[in-house]
This record gives sequence, C-alpha cells and structure tokens, in this order.
Amino acid sequence: MTLTPEQRIELHGFNNLTKSLSFNMYDICYTRTTEERDSYIHYIDEQYNADRLTKILSKVTEMIGAHILNIAKQDYVPQGSSVTILVSEGPVDEAPKEAFEESPGPITGNVVAHLDKSHITVHTYPEYHPDAGISTFRADIDVSTCGEISPLKALNYLIHSFETDVMVIDYRVRGFTRDVTGHKLFIDHDINSIQNYIPDEVQRLYDMIDVNVYQENIFHTKCKLRQFNLDNYLFGHKKEELPPEEQLEITKKLKTEMEEIFYGKNITY
Repeated sequence: MTLTPEQRIELHGFNNLTKSLSFNMYDICYTRTTEERDSYIHYIDEQYNADRLTKILSKVTEMIGAHILNIAKQDYVPQGSSVTILVSEGPVDEAPKEAFEESPGPITGNVVAHLDKSHITVHTYPEYHPDAGISTFRADIDVSTCGEISPLKALNYLIHSFETDVMVIDYRVRGFTRDVTGHKLFIDHDINSIQNYIPDEVQRLYDMIDVNVYQENIFHTKCKLRQFNLDNYLFGHKKEELPPEEQLEITKKLKTEMEEIFYGKNITY
C-alpha cells in the first residue's frame, strides 16, 4: 500500500520506532569422511569470508538508502566470520512514499530513503554432527533501522545472496513515536506477514509457516525447501557412486536435519 501525502501521519519530531529484521539461513550438506567435512568447512569459509559478507551487507546498506559510518569485520580460526556495519542518520522527511509499500524489494538497485541510528550485522557458524556425517552452515543476519523505512526491503536480496535450505525470519517493531498531538504510535505501517515481502517465485520453492503475535508487532516466518535432490547435498561425490541403501540412509539423515531445524525440535523415528 502506497500512502498519499494526505494519508501520511505528521509526527512530533523524529520517528523513534525501531524495526528489526533477523534472518537465519541454513545450508545442509552430507560429508562421508573427515576429509570431506574439513573440505566443506574450508569451502564455506572461502565462500562466506568476511570480505564477501562485507560486500553483501554494503549492498544492503545501499539498497535501503543508508550511509556507512564504520565497518568491523573478522575471520575466525578454526572457522566462521563476523561483520558489523554502523550506518548514518538522515532526515526523515526525505523518506519516499514507497517506504510503506508491501513488496518483495529489489535484488539489486536502490530503494532511496534515509535511516537513523541503524546497524547491520552478520555472523556465520559452520557446524557438523560428530557421528552422522551432517555438516550445517548457519548465517545470522540482523538489520535494525529507525525511521520510516522497513529493513524488510532488503529481504529479497538477502535470500538470493545465500544458498538456503531452511530460513528462519523474524521481524519486530519496537518502541513508539508520537504524532503532533502527543498520541503514541507503536507501528507506522500495515503488515500481516513477512511473506508479503517474499517474491512469489521464491515462495513456490518453500514450505512456509507463520507464527505472528500481531498485538505485539512480532512476525515470524519459517521456510523449508520443498524439492529434494540428493546430489545437491553430497560434497565431493555423486549419488550414483553410492549403493541404493546408503542413498536412502543419507536422504533420511538430511531430511531429518532440515525438519528439526524447521520445526525447532528433535525428531525421533
């Protein structure tokens, strides 16, 4: 929904609402040997090192119209990376009308707006099961903004920036601002689901569940890939190299891993 100038609320001072997007992505892989596991973790560390993550977050900053004040980044031993970007403030009255529009947002390009007292962070966590051969890569991204624009505008780009089997997405509006009469506003835009900001072509790829607390302005969406091709989850070999019974066993382990992450609980068969 795009607001006309007549529909926009005149505020008392700056818009103090904080909008926070937390995006957790998971990449699942099966590594048969210790050597394959170590190679997978090395591949992930190279694919999502601090320099590349900085480029991704810098693009997010550009898309939501902010300006970088400071970047802190670090690659860790034995694995993992972190990046934190502090972005600058700007005048609210220059924010565009389309800041309130429900849409997936661009994959590239700009959404012109100004933000205030905002930050963007990412942390990566390569992990593995000690016995089952499962290796999992998790990236946690947080985009926190003040003002009129929502960080959900960057969600489409973030989804396309990572190889994602399972996504867990949280969006929350915190605090309050005031109109010119002093009346408190605890949210300044209409939203009923994070799915409004995920393109249709992406939604067709995933099973999705919403758990929303509307009265608290808390929105939660979980996504799991619908189609499963074992070749996409084997690191270092192809499924035709494995006997059928091993293919079935590996498939069961991988699907169990994804379902446990998706539902947030251990599954016992």
